[in-house]
Amino acid sequence: MTAMDEDAPSAPEAAGTEQTSPARGGGRRERDQRPRAPKRDVDGWVLLDKPSGMTSTQAVAVVKRLFAAKKAGHAGTLDPLASGCLPIALGEATKTVPYVMDGRKTYRFTVRFGQEMDTDDAEGRMVAESVERPTDAEIRAALPTFLGEIMQVPPAYSALKIDGNRAYDLAREGASVKLEARPIVIHRIEMVERPDIDHAILEAECGKGTYVRAIARDLGRMLGTRGHVSMLRRASVGNFLEEDLIGVDELTERAEAGDPALFEALDGVEVALEDLVGISVSPSDAHRLRCGQPVILRGRDAPVVEGHVAVSCQGSLFAIADASGGEIRPHRVFNWSRSVPRALKRSA
Repeated sequence: MTAMDEDAPSAPEAAGTEQTSPARGGGRRERDQRPRAPKRDVDGWVLLDKPSGMTSTQAVAVVKRLFAAKKAGHAGTLDPLASGCLPIALGEATKTVPYVMDGRKTYRFTVRFGQEMDTDDAEGRMVAESVERPTDAEIRAALPTFLGEIMQVPPAYSALKIDGNRAYDLAREGASVKLEARPIVIHRIEMVERPDIDHAILEAECGKGTYVRAIARDLGRMLGTRGHVSMLRRASVGNFLEEDLIGVDELTERAEAGDPALFEALDGVEVALEDLVGISVSPSDAHRLRCGQPVILRGRDAPVVEGHVAVSCQGSLFAIADASGGEIRPHRVFNWSRSVPRALKRSA
């Protein structure tokens, strides 16, 4: 059940790993008592290539443990069926998560025609079936309908809330879940391969809040058949691209090799803010912003900008601020007093 763009809280690291004893059929549990590394302050982004079969919460826990980081979160859930780009923020990078989640996302996914599932993906129960199969031409002719700003009804099995309850919890309990259509934006969608009559591989570039599962469901219905997602891979999130991803196995090998190798896989906090206008201020103005006070942009060359800006001082990023009418006010200030990654990178 793959929600394309649902924010989720950071998963707390478990105190110990419980292992079921196969000899007892799951009756007895043995707790892993191996000592854990002391937690430390680590700041930056890990661009994880999440494997299929792992939840986003589990992925965050793995990365957090490998870095022995105190704080971690991610920018957009990928459920177990999906693989691909899962940006994981450590430490101060968690302050930049919203700027990553607002970026465009690219997905490659396989639509299985002829079957509609209650979850709109391969992990659910079939609720409708059809012997009809669309031609390549019919698929391509239907795809432009999904372009631009459209209204989309989210899947019943989604993390959206109804009267304070998650929709997927209500659906699992057998309740009738009806979600209202909401606006989404799809910038590009195309068929890239047709492996056989039952399947089509599509690629879509879309904005926040889009559900790939709903695209597959609605496309199947539009073509006079049924459809669900049988495979999904997120190729990119904002400026985080597929070619920059690192797998769990490689990350684990780096952790076993030691900190210098591990921290080479860590991107700086600033990579999440590349789309923001950058403003440089003097040390005195930086001090005012750190104290929560506004700063007036003076001088003939002062930038004319509105909205969030990335603020640096003497070449170092230190805050995100709100700019309006020639004035900037601190929005999020970074704490660089704990520069663990920087120290390790210098020694590498």
